[in-house]
Amino acid sequence: MKALVIGIVIIIASVFAVLPPESAGFGLGWWNDVLAFLRGGLPVVVTFIGLVAIFIGIADMKDRAEARKEEAENKEQSAEKNP
Repeated sequence: MKALVIGIVIIIASVFAVLPPESAGFGLGWWNDVLAFLRGGLPVVVTFIGLVAIFIGIADMKDRAEARKEEAENKEQSAEKNP
């Protein structure tokens, strides 16, 4: 219950922060600052996501190679047991 109330308060505070005081009569007018932050942070976030995707791809390739190697060993062992 506390988390719900805190979440609602945070959303109301963030809406208050970005509303322009001229049109709404209240607010801090931080919308341009929020946009500048998003414009500056987006390339960093996208780069980070790309790096994570590369690492996941490399790990996937290693896992597939290991699975093929184990499968070949299992076939070899079963061929030795059942001549």
